[in-house]
Parts: sequence; structure tokens; C-alpha cells
Amino acid sequence: MKTKLALLLLMLLIAVWCEDSTHGEQPVKSITNTIGMTLNEIPVGTFMMGSPEDEPGRDDDETQHEVTISKAFYMQTTEVTQGQWKALMGTEPWKGQEFSKYVKEGTNYPAMYLSWDDTIAYCKKLSEKEGKTYRLPTEAEWEYACRAGTKTTCSFGNDEKELGYYAWYDKNAWYIGEKYAHQVGLKNPNAFGLHDMHGNVIEWCNDYYGEDYYKQSPEQDPTGPVTGSFRVLRGGSWNWRNYVRSTRSARRDRGVADGRYCDRGFRVVREWD
Repeated sequence: MKTKLALLLLMLLIAVWCEDSTHGEQPVKSITNTIGMTLNEIPVGTFMMGSPEDEPGRDDDETQHEVTISKAFYMQTTEVTQGQWKALMGTEPWKGQEFSKYVKEGTNYPAMYLSWDDTIAYCKKLSEKEGKTYRLPTEAEWEYACRAGTKTTCSFGNDEKELGYYAWYDKNAWYIGEKYAHQVGLKNPNAFGLHDMHGNVIEWCNDYYGEDYYKQSPEQDPTGPVTGSFRVLRGGSWNWRNYVRSTRSARRDRGVADGRYCDRGFRVVREWD
């Protein structure tokens, strides 16, 4: 009797172990829209936004604070490509610019030379076409999605030597003569399946930039200051100005809303139905 009981208990433990190993990590839910964008579900959760005081390369505007994202959303797995921009807007704003020599052209290269105003127009038109609400991520959503559950300097950890597997930045782009943004999705994704959250092109967020905003930021779903002179940019890029410290998950940058440059792009969020 004891032997049978022990055997049954062992079989139960094995069954539980198999269940956990098979279903413990749920696959990321993805959707694809009519212009070929893939977006992954980003679940609700709470995280520490900003950086600890001892993080190398830290800036004073990164006061660490707890933030809860209370609504799930979908985030594009790559930056908006030139092909996706042209399919919707019918224009090529990266042509004929002062620094167009630093732009590689092609369907899968990021759309660049886009101002914050341009990206808002794109999101509006995409929303009308799809019958869904598309927009820029808030700064909090962007960092939450970038970190993908991590607390380290970057979404892959703290080891700078690993950065080249996840990002196009000065050392593996500008300083080896590849002075341009590379095709999207060539580097490893983070745990949410998002590519190029570190490097390639720096990405517009919806928020106004506020240097001291983190000190009074709401704990739930912060959307940034109500006014400001600049909009938030996140993620770092390929050019000489964007070295290792600029690719950190907590790194904040800013630009005027009508500013355009050869390393600025964006990715979209689609609100949950």
C-alpha cells in the first residue's frame, strides 16, 4: 500500500513538473495589421522606472520610482520601416535632407527624418485605416516594454560586452564605417519579443519632457507633464553621439516637436480592444 501511494505521489509530481515546464511561460501574443506591422502584447505590471544612483552613466533626470502599467497594450516589434511609412503616407521624408548620406534606403530600413508631429500624423492616419487606436507609447510604457521584466542596465543584463548582440550603436556602426541605421529586426529581441529597443534609431514617445517629472510622477500610468518645450526620445541610436550609456533602458533624451534628424524614428502602440 505504501509503495503504491509513493508511486502515485511520484506520478503526480512528474505531471505537475511537466505542466510547469510546458506552460510556465506563456507565449507572447502577436497581431499583424493590414500593412504588415507585427505587434506584441505587453501585459500589465509594476516596475521600477528610472535608474539606481550607482548605475554607470546615470543622469540626474532618472530618479527611480515605482510605476504601474494598468492597461495591457500592443507594441510594434520593430521601428516603423520606410516601407510601412510609404504604404500609408506615400512620402519619403528622408530624401534630399542635409544628412541624407547617412540614410540607407529600402523597405526594411527604419523611417527617419521624422518629427514628433510627423509621427502623430502617421498614427492618426493608421488609426483611421485600421479602425483601431494607434499612437506613440508614453515614456513609461516605452521603458516598461524595453525592460521586459528586468531591473538591469539593459534588457539583456549589465554586461556591456553583450550590447552588440542587441543594438546598433556607435561601436558597431559609426566607428566601423557603417554610418547609418540598419534594417530592423536583425538584432536579438528582448523578453517581450521587441527588437531594436536599444540603439538603431532613437524613438519618439508621446510625452513632454520634464527634467524633474519623475520626482512627482503619478504611480499609475503616468503620461508626462501637461506642457513643455521638448518631447521625449528613447533608446539611443547608431551615430557617434550614442555610445553605451545612451542605450541604457533608463536613458532619457529630448527634442523639439518639429525637429527632424537622420537617426530619429518611432514605433507605434495599439491600444487594447
